[in-house]
Amino acid sequence: MRSFRSLRSLRAAMLAVAALVLSASVAAAAVAIHDLTGTWAFEVVTDNGTGTPTVKLVQKGDSLTGTYESRMLGVRALRGSVKGDSIKFELASSGDSNIVLSFAGVIVDADHVKGTVDFGGQGGATFTGARQK
Repeated sequence: MRSFRSLRSLRAAMLAVAALVLSASVAAAAVAIHDLTGTWAFEVVTDNGTGTPTVKLVQKGDSLTGTYESRMLGVRALRGSVKGDSIKFELASSGDSNIVLSFAGVIVDADHVKGTVDFGGQGGATFTGARQK
């Protein structure tokens, strides 16, 4: 009887370890689903016209850093995150401007993103982005 209980306990422990290994594998795969590192051609559409900034992203885990370069804003650092299919980042304020631009969107596929931009409560826009090859 004792050996049957020991065998059942050992089987339960092995199942628990297998479940943990499977969970860790799924979590690691989820982090690696999207790697947005690279240079992106964005199109930002406002009521006043369309801008075409270049966005350079570096992704480490779920953290994003990089630069946003446009004719209107020059070069600005950015910081953000990737969670599942969602992307968020903010541009650092520059010079006399204390307005923080916040981008929030979705990852359409490995080479395309889209979403909205908030101009620090002073209006907004939509954006699309395509990874440059």
